[in-house]
Parts: sequence; C-alpha cells; structure tokens
Amino acid sequence: MKIATLQLAPQLGDVQGNIERADRLLKSSKMTTPDMLVLPEMALTGYNFPSLEAVKPYLEPAGDGPSASWARETAKRLQCKVCVGYPEIEKDPQNPDQITYYNSLLVVDEKGEVIHNYRKSFLYYTDETWAAEGQVERGFKEIPIQEQQIATSFGICMDINPYKFEAPFDKWEFATRVLDSKSQLVILSMAWLTLLSREELDALKDKPEMDTFNYWLQRFWPLLQTKMKHELDIDGKTVSPKKIVIVFANRAGEEPPADETKSPARYAGTSTIIAVTQKPTAEAESDTGSSDDAELPFDVKILCWDLLGAGEEGVCFADTTADPKMVFGLKKSG
Repeated sequence: MKIATLQLAPQLGDVQGNIERADRLLKSSKMTTPDMLVLPEMALTGYNFPSLEAVKPYLEPAGDGPSASWARETAKRLQCKVCVGYPEIEKDPQNPDQITYYNSLLVVDEKGEVIHNYRKSFLYYTDETWAAEGQVERGFKEIPIQEQQIATSFGICMDINPYKFEAPFDKWEFATRVLDSKSQLVILSMAWLTLLSREELDALKDKPEMDTFNYWLQRFWPLLQTKMKHELDIDGKTVSPKKIVIVFANRAGEEPPADETKSPARYAGTSTIIAVTQKPTAEAESDTGSSDDAELPFDVKILCWDLLGAGEEGVCFADTTADPKMVFGLKKSG
C-alpha cells in the first residue's frame, strides 16, 4: 500500500491561500500516486481559533464546504482516498435550532464520494471552546483499498493522549482500541504542538523533533507488548511478521496566540509513517495475550519509511511493500 501525508503550515483563516499552498506542495512533490493521502487536523482553515465566534465562518457541514470540495477534487485527480481535517457544523433536521460543532476528519474515495466522517472524541482545551466530543465508536471503519477491506482506526491528535489528561497514563485507551478492533492501519490527523522556541525550531530546519516522535511511539506501547489479533496485514499477507501501520500526519508552522499575552502556537511537524511489527520468537508457542516481562513472546521492530522535519513542508511517503528507511528495535530492560 502507498500512503502519503501532506505536512504544511496553514495560515489561520486563510482557506483559499491554504488550498493554493496544499496544491502547490502536492504538484512539486515527486511521489508516485498514493492509495491514500492524509492531511493534518483542520488543515485548510488553521487550528488555533480562540472561540466559537472565531471559528464560525469556517464551519462546514460534513461533505459540503471548501475542505470537502478540495478533498473531492484532489481524490479524483490523484485517484486515491483523501483524509482531511476540518471544523464541522451539524444541524438536527428535526430541530433546526439544535446545532452541534465538531473537530472532524472527512474521508473521500477516488470518485469523490464521502465514505467516512470521524469526530474527535478526546478534546484539547482549544477544542473545548467550541467543539463537542465525538463518539469513540466512529473511530473504526473498514476502508476498501486495492480490492481489500482494510480495518482502519481513525484519530485526531489529542485522541492518543489520556482522556482529559486525567486518565492514568498507562490506560492506553486509543492503542487498546486499535488492538481490540484488529486494525491493520491507523490514521492520525494532527495539529500537535511543540514547546520549542522559534529559534530552536529554525535550528532544527529539516530535522524531526525527536521528543515528539518518541512520545507518539510511547502512546502505542500496547502494540509492542500485546499479541496482534488480525489475520492479514495491510498488504494482504499472512506471513510473519505481523504489522500495524500508523500514519502520523502533523502540521508545521505557527499561529497567533488565542491570548495576546501568550506566545504563538507552534507545531512540531515530524510527520511520519511507521509500522509496529511482531515476529514470534523460536521459544514462543503459546497464544498468551500480554507480557510484562523483559522477554516478550515475539520480537518487536518499528519500521519507519519516512520522517519529515519539524519545520518542513512537503510530502511524507511510504510504500509499505518496500524496505523502510529506518528500523528500530526494543532495548531490553536492565
């Protein structure tokens, strides 16, 4: 499977300019046609809106608005699935006065038809100024790709964190759902912040923000310790090792602060496409589910096909049938 993310630095509220920016970056890319293209959270509107009043001009009904139109046109032009984050407005047809707002992710197919609409369920404090929580159950969908039904988990940024930062760090809500749903693919649309200063980000240039990268991996710890349950991997293979592909589609750049007394919102970039793989060890014969021991019943590797810089704009691309650029292993405790 060929997967691409578009890492860009959208300007808050400049929808037309952000569309032109996205088109320009895609046209300048040398990638081969992907099966799926994933954009960041609220990719064409910008993210850091301080209130409902501020975001209202940019709200879109699901499948109807500038973000949806761009996704349709791009999907038909590239002949691939497109996932784009956007701010959603939903009106109850039975009660027009009942209006709900969501931070959402729209998925369209090669014909430009909407096949899924996921709503962020774990909100960040910026979302809480205007958006409602979505249903966790919407986070799973089987997506047809290359004559297969790919079991896919969807999330938006904060979804991989402990709920409201109040749940125990090791509850692993999102990663556990990935395993329980037997997902082969995980799509994450993100506007992940960094605490680095402007000078520190500029110094990184095209290098990734490794603290962010390591934290993302940490939030998927159950995939490293618990036996994967799906029969076929994303490429339709039953052979060992099993793998789950994870797409981190983040944005770059900075936006004005919601509070003028504070610093701008700066984003970590570092978009990447990885896979967690499990290969049974020679000694492992049992179907044990999890292990807290240093010796796991399988050998775990993390494959990384591409990893963008913190301040970089462009395409992150992976052909999951090809050899990865990097392979990481687990260091034994002690």
